[in-house]
Amino acid sequence: MSVSLPPSAMPPSQCSGESEAKRQQILDGALVIFAAHGFEGASMSAIARESGVSKGTLYNYFTNKADLFAAFVEHNCREKLPLALAPIQLNEPVKETLTAVARAMVHLITLPESIMLYRIIVSEAPHFPHLATSFWQHGPKIAIETLAGWIQQQVENGTLAVDDPTFAAEQFFTLCQTRLAHRKRFNMPFENESADKEKVIHAAVHMFLATYGTNKSH
Repeated sequence: MSVSLPPSAMPPSQCSGESEAKRQQILDGALVIFAAHGFEGASMSAIARESGVSKGTLYNYFTNKADLFAAFVEHNCREKLPLALAPIQLNEPVKETLTAVARAMVHLITLPESIMLYRIIVSEAPHFPHLATSFWQHGPKIAIETLAGWIQQQVENGTLAVDDPTFAAEQFFTLCQTRLAHRKRFNMPFENESADKEKVIHAAVHMFLATYGTNKSH
């Protein structure tokens, strides 16, 4: 049995009209400006110029900068999260599935866009809490719920022994951030980033199965 992604994790249906294309054009421009200047340093004028639209057109789509950033966060999560969670759909053995999910999540959390989003959201959360809420609902919350659903299926199959699948899912994703996330977010160097990623991936799976695995897990 496969685990279905929640509807909010799936890419939205695409309109073929000019309106959807223009909205995407603005979001692409917003990525450039937010990445270069952060949330506070970005201006709607700069985003309009980068997007190749007038400020009037920009405000037809987004009422203010916070509204635009929230839409950008949602779009980024919808675009990337299904790829990271795709291994759950393949019905592979437990260890192989966890390894594939860990590899996908390590890739996702170390992407430049992911690092940029994290920095902005942490910085702006006290002033714009709805930005953090939007990110949580469209990103981590969906990832945790999806993995928890898969874990629950493994419990029913006897391949994992877990009392709280949601907590276990959070633990697994936290293990996937070991060493990598903070160094990336703080722009600290790696001696061997590729080797560190592989170490984190395999250690996360090993530690998870050491705690929750059964004799059917391997």
